[in-house]
Amino acid sequence: MLSERSSLGAVAAAVARALRSHGIRAVLTGGACATLYSNGAYQSEDLDFIVIGPATRVQMDAAMSAIGFTQRQDQYVHKRSRFYVEFPRGPLAIGGDYRIRPVQRRAGKGRILMLSSTDSCRDRLAAFYHWNDRQSLTVAAEIAVRNRINLRALRRWSAAEGAEMAFREFLSELKRLRRRVRRS
Repeated sequence: MLSERSSLGAVAAAVARALRSHGIRAVLTGGACATLYSNGAYQSEDLDFIVIGPATRVQMDAAMSAIGFTQRQDQYVHKRSRFYVEFPRGPLAIGGDYRIRPVQRRAGKGRILMLSSTDSCRDRLAAFYHWNDRQSLTVAAEIAVRNRINLRALRRWSAAEGAEMAFREFLSELKRLRRRVRRS
């Protein structure tokens, strides 16, 4: 049962469980992943799930209403939760990379199919690389400080995105955050 006090992780787990029970495979992406991997250093109010495979609007509505969400335009809202859910059109990709391998992560009393920590970091870096979103640079570094990420894969992907200079800026931000964490 969701309430005003339900965490983003609890809401994500409830949505993931409801979708699975209705035969819908979906991957949590975007800011919600960043919130979970940054341990709350970044706060998202929405949960973006990319649906993998076939799913009808009727199935989606049934899954979401089973846990108290109703559709309002392109969002699903819950009268007791501050978080809302969106289903952006796929495919699941980060920048030009479509070979995304989601991971299972425990959250609350459930599990969520979501981006890996490395892919969540790449997702935030994509916003920095393509839209110069400075907050996303900081969030990417927060994710990297708190989780095991594959820096080699990030470097290769950054080069493929034409963002070698921006990747160096990410490394500088990561170094700055690591120093701050050591001091505290």
